[in-house]
Amino acid sequence: MIRGVSLKVDKGQVVALCGPSGSGKSTLLRCINRLEDIQEGEITVDGISLKQKKLNLRELRAKIGIVFQQFNLYPHMTVLQNITLAPIHVKHIPKDIAIIRAKELLDRIGMPEKIYAYPSELSGGQIQRVAIAREMAMDPVVMLFDEPTSNLDPELTAEVLAVVDDLTHTGMTIVIVTHEINFAQKSADLIAFMDKGEISFLAPPEIFFSSQVPQRIQEFVGMLERKSGRRINNKKVEQSSEIL
Repeated sequence: MIRGVSLKVDKGQVVALCGPSGSGKSTLLRCINRLEDIQEGEITVDGISLKQKKLNLRELRAKIGIVFQQFNLYPHMTVLQNITLAPIHVKHIPKDIAIIRAKELLDRIGMPEKIYAYPSELSGGQIQRVAIAREMAMDPVVMLFDEPTSNLDPELTAEVLAVVDDLTHTGMTIVIVTHEINFAQKSADLIAFMDKGEISFLAPPEIFFSSQVPQRIQEFVGMLERKSGRRINNKKVEQSSEIL
C-alpha cells in the first residue's frame, strides 16, 4: 500500500525510484498504469485523470509503456510478431508500417538479426530488450520500468541498461524502479526514495548521493555500494560486480 505520495514528473524527465523491498515502488508504477485500483488521491497522465469513471483503460495503456521484472513476451510469436501485435490491433497501424517501425526499433536495440527468432531462442537480456522495443512501438508518452534487470546477470544487465540509457537521451519521460545506483546517478534527473509506502526524499543525483541526505538514505546507499562493489560519492571503483 502507498499513501501520501506526491510526485510530479515533467515531460522528458527521468525519475528513478529506489528504496527497500516492500516500500511501494512497484505498486506506484502499477497505479500509474491503472493495474491497481486507486482508492484515494489523484493521478494524471498526459492530462488524463486516472480516477474518472469512464476511463478507457485500453487507450490509457496505449500511452503508458511498462516493462516488468519478468519476461512477458508471447512465447509462440516471433520477435517481429511480439513487437507489431499491439500497434496493429490496438492502434490500427497498417501492418507494413508497423513492420518498418519494428525493424527500426530492433536496429536501435542492436538486435536486427533476431527479427524472426522466438523468445526461447533469446537470452534474458535480449528478451528484455525486445520487451522495451515492444512498448516503444506504441509511441508511449511515458515509459515505466519495474526493476527490468533484477533477474539478469551483470553482463545482461549492462545490455538492458544501455538501451534504457539510450532512451533517456530521446526526450522520453521515464519512471524506473531500480537498485542499479550507478545507472541512477548517471541517467536520472531525480531520485525518489520510498520507504513504508511513502516518498520520504526526492532530489537530483548530486544531492541524493551526498552527505546532505538523511542518515536512513546514506545507510541504504551504503548497503547498495557494498552489494555492487562500487562507491558512488567519489566515483571510485573498488570491485566491479555490476556494469556502468
